[in-house]
Amino acid sequence: MRLQESIIEAVGEVYNYLSENGEVTTKKMQKDLNLDANFTSLSLGWLAREDKVNIERKGAYTKVSLI
Repeated sequence: MRLQESIIEAVGEVYNYLSENGEVTTKKMQKDLNLDANFTSLSLGWLAREDKVNIERKGAYTKVSLI
């Protein structure tokens, strides 16, 4: 599988996860989906560029949710 295809697949996984789970920390989502940090960041960046996610720093954590 090409890298771009892997990223697109990860974006779909992240979107579906957030749809089902609501607001979560990036660490929890990464662990639950078994994604490495790069794919988590790339997926969130993609979704942020499309105005699909809200990303907030809350204390020591970064929380994300769908808009």
